[in-house]
Amino acid sequence: MSFPSRPSRPSRPLEGITVVSLEQAIAAPFCTRQLADLGARVIKIERPGPGDFARAYDSRVRGLSSHFVWTNRSKESLSLDVKAPEAAPLLDALLAKTDVLVQNLAPGASARLGLDFETLSKRYPRLIVCDISGYGGDGPYRDKKAYDLLVQSESGFVSVTGTPEEGVKAGASVADIAAGMYAYSNILAALIERGQSGRGKHLDVSMLESMVEWMSFPMYYAFEGAAPPPRAGAAHATIYPYGPFPTGDGKTVMLGLQNEREWAVFCDAVLGEPTLTTHPDFSSNSLRSANRAPLRAHIVEAFSRLTAEQVVERLEQAKIANANVNTMADVWQHPQLAARDRWRTIDSPVGPLPALLPPGQTDACMNAVPAVGQHTDAILAELGYAADTIADLHAREVV
Repeated sequence: MSFPSRPSRPSRPLEGITVVSLEQAIAAPFCTRQLADLGARVIKIERPGPGDFARAYDSRVRGLSSHFVWTNRSKESLSLDVKAPEAAPLLDALLAKTDVLVQNLAPGASARLGLDFETLSKRYPRLIVCDISGYGGDGPYRDKKAYDLLVQSESGFVSVTGTPEEGVKAGASVADIAAGMYAYSNILAALIERGQSGRGKHLDVSMLESMVEWMSFPMYYAFEGAAPPPRAGAAHATIYPYGPFPTGDGKTVMLGLQNEREWAVFCDAVLGEPTLTTHPDFSSNSLRSANRAPLRAHIVEAFSRLTAEQVVERLEQAKIANANVNTMADVWQHPQLAARDRWRTIDSPVGPLPALLPPGQTDACMNAVPAVGQHTDAILAELGYAADTIADLHAREVV
């Protein structure tokens, strides 16, 4: 059913699996990039000309979009106007050799194109179809526009994130990432299931449901009308001290205490004030959390006499959890990532670029970021289209 597998070493779990994706923005491309990481052949269908609109989000990577570089390496780009009459037989030929179809088009668009599971499963019973959308394939919100920030808000994430004065969104596209990862894991499960049943499956993954799953702690914390966890900036909402504290050299150290034993060690070995352990305002986590302002002032005053390096050294010696508040520049140079050899070099339309190995993997597929339509002619030839036919499709802007 799949295209002939292409030789590559070492062998990867999804080699021989072909994925076709009608994708744009972040959620679906992030999902399919994970599949490509594992060796699947991912054919990304893009509009002729501009391609995936995420290509134009910015130009921060030597002229390429930061979002696009992140989510689209190791894919083949097929430019195709899926609304053109000539596209239907091409898609039929392509899907006949495909294992997984992923799409995150506008609600109802795939059905209008005859690319919904109900239609396709009759012709391709082994095909797995994964639809990724903002709110799911049915229900009163089905047709509501859904962008990452909007779903962060709709899911309640913004209500518990930020400062006491103002809710804020996450700095990364967490709703897109959540949906992309649930789509990815569901596709892997569907491939295992197909190996047992011989049949494909329909997967309906929504950004809202993905984010609400991630919101389970604050939802249960606010169970049956209880107050939700308060917004606490970069600090923990219910545990204290747990968060960022400035040091005497103008830097910030993040630290976290989990229990009373650590609180006693912190007072003794880090602050040098063992009697603070039993202070009547700070002798339990609930009291420390309720009296954050005076305790914070006390810690800040103690840290003001130390550099960030000295604070971290004391915390490490006391075995108190801590972290640097790194900038993006710091993360690019992170010594732990370098020590574990997590960086690779990938190709792109603008030349070699660094890329991080996927978590847990050491031999992931790390191929190039494609240009729009870069693989169109090769894929059409593979499907049996003659050179003059391909040229004609180009001339009529079908591909």
